[in-house]
Amino acid sequence: MTAPALTAGPARRTSTVLVASALVAAGAAALMGGMLAMWLQFRANAPTRVASDGVSLIKDWLKKDVAIPEVASNTMMFTFVIACVMAQWAVYSARRGDKSHTTLALAVTLFTGLAILNAQVALWMQIDIVLRNDAYETMFYTVTGTMFAIVASAMVYSLVAMFRVLAGRTGDHDVLTGHALYWYAVSGMFAAMWFVVYVQK
Repeated sequence: MTAPALTAGPARRTSTVLVASALVAAGAAALMGGMLAMWLQFRANAPTRVASDGVSLIKDWLKKDVAIPEVASNTMMFTFVIACVMAQWAVYSARRGDKSHTTLALAVTLFTGLAILNAQVALWMQIDIVLRNDAYETMFYTVTGTMFAIVASAMVYSLVAMFRVLAGRTGDHDVLTGHALYWYAVSGMFAAMWFVVYVQK
């Protein structure tokens, strides 16, 4: 008597869009992590000088006349919370077949990204430093400019996802889930940059 053959298990579907979003997010995180590591290395290697009290040592990394606009930097940090909530709302609405709320959530996510970029430009204008005077200024514009490009790429993702929903592809949940995942990753990258560049300086 032969034993009955086992039935095949349920088919497992792998989402290409979700995997691609995770890989791009991981690549961007590796890029930003490497740049922040370089920032910390530059800061650690900055020359020191004796303070006016004759005892303390001061690191010549951030000049006295350079002040980080904390309102703009903190506003950007908190605005990312809104972007993540809106991106998740798009996923929630799409799973319930609510096209209008899905489109609205993606539009708000897109314009929230635009507000973040606007705040970054305002910060650049307020800090008023040039690009190539010293290591701090060069690294500052390099790191923040890279983050600017990463946020812009998340906005492009929002725009593409919104057009897909408007075209009637509300059932394509993988794109919206990948979109939310990417915004979460970008928010994490910005949080790391905000702490190292804007808080610790």
